[in-house]
Amino acid sequence: MTENNLLGALAAVVGAKNVLAGEHDTSPYVTDWRRQYHGTAVCVVRPASTAEVAAVMRLCAEAAIAIVPQGGNTGLCGGSVPAGTQEQAVLSLSRLNRIRELDALNDTITVEAGCVLAEVQRAASDADRFFALSLAAEGSCQIGGNLSTNAGGVNVLRYGNARDQVLGLEAVLPDGRIWHGLRGLRKDNTGYDLKQLFIGAEGTLGVITAAVLKLHPKPTASATAWIQVADPKGAVELLSHLRNACGDRLTAFELLSRTCVDAVLAHRPAIRDPIPGSAWSVLVELGDSGSSAALHEKLAQALDTGFALNAVVAKSAAESKALWNIRENLPEAQFSNVKHDISVAVSKVPEFIERAGAALATAYPGVPVYCFGHAGDGNLHYNVGDAALLARSEEVNRMVYAEVAALGGSISAEHGLGQLKRDEIARHKAPLELELMRAVKKALDPRGLMNPGKLL
Repeated sequence: MTENNLLGALAAVVGAKNVLAGEHDTSPYVTDWRRQYHGTAVCVVRPASTAEVAAVMRLCAEAAIAIVPQGGNTGLCGGSVPAGTQEQAVLSLSRLNRIRELDALNDTITVEAGCVLAEVQRAASDADRFFALSLAAEGSCQIGGNLSTNAGGVNVLRYGNARDQVLGLEAVLPDGRIWHGLRGLRKDNTGYDLKQLFIGAEGTLGVITAAVLKLHPKPTASATAWIQVADPKGAVELLSHLRNACGDRLTAFELLSRTCVDAVLAHRPAIRDPIPGSAWSVLVELGDSGSSAALHEKLAQALDTGFALNAVVAKSAAESKALWNIRENLPEAQFSNVKHDISVAVSKVPEFIERAGAALATAYPGVPVYCFGHAGDGNLHYNVGDAALLARSEEVNRMVYAEVAALGGSISAEHGLGQLKRDEIARHKAPLELELMRAVKKALDPRGLMNPGKLL
């Protein structure tokens, strides 16, 4: 099939206006959010239904055109844009944006892959329910991308990662067959849990088109506090104390270094520093049923400890939002630097920060480190330097990843591997693990047409 014939056939499926082929039209889809990766595509196809996705997949398979599934294109590892020299088409899922069903009695919501995360949260809230996945890009990222990268976010401490929010999936295989796995069951012990293959696979096995997601009772009370701690060790000790005192009411525990707060204040001058001069800060959120007054009292009692040097407790929703504003502005406040998304055991967070900081200070005296993230589950965003250091990113990565490996951690906690860490992962996974992953890839995508150049 010639390229013109393929474009015509695709247009017959999705409509001519939803097949983009010109360089100007495809440019936003072949460049990642951070503008670190830029590829080329035969076209961008924007189907509006699972049936259209399946038809597009069949046509591209017939023409031996690889598929790059794309959601909101907010990823940080180059996983959602074309890579390499193989002919590829970007499959944008943005038009698959329907909420198919909300079952309040079963506490589930069935959504299509192109639904923006914030819209899913809003639909749940309108039904007096709560969808737990929450991250800084929630106003633009899409559920399909969240699931394909097994996104984490601020609520993992209580509710788990993206894969923990999923009961069922619908997915299209590389040859265009549709797997109808949209089951809202909490118990289904009938063999391999196939949905887990697609979650976290970064679009390398097939295309997620819809999901049945778990909902939770909507919290009626919340309490937010910005807490000064002496150091990361004090933060981890405070975490243990809060978990003992508050149990599952503790939903978020975010660690921020002074450099992070200063970066946000420089980026957004209207934002106020909650505790000026604090070298290390923790942003804590509690959620529960009942009254906020009772929860605030619970938090105040829990903070009456030497682990918290100082604390600012939000007295209103507006004050809580102002504190969270600092955390949510961090990605843009230090946009261009060498980024790491690592995880270690929670107990080893202080040791990692100390070891990595010492190694970097020796190699690059005076280099700033922006250390922040979900310390409650051991996931840190450990970003180094500025745009000038990007040219030396490979050696910086090796230095940071060496400390991660020494502590038995992971070089990717929630962002995935994409292009950024595709080669590096071979140094950190056992040969048997990689062999098993390649066997799964070959079984589901024997021709290598799904998101080539990513993950493996």
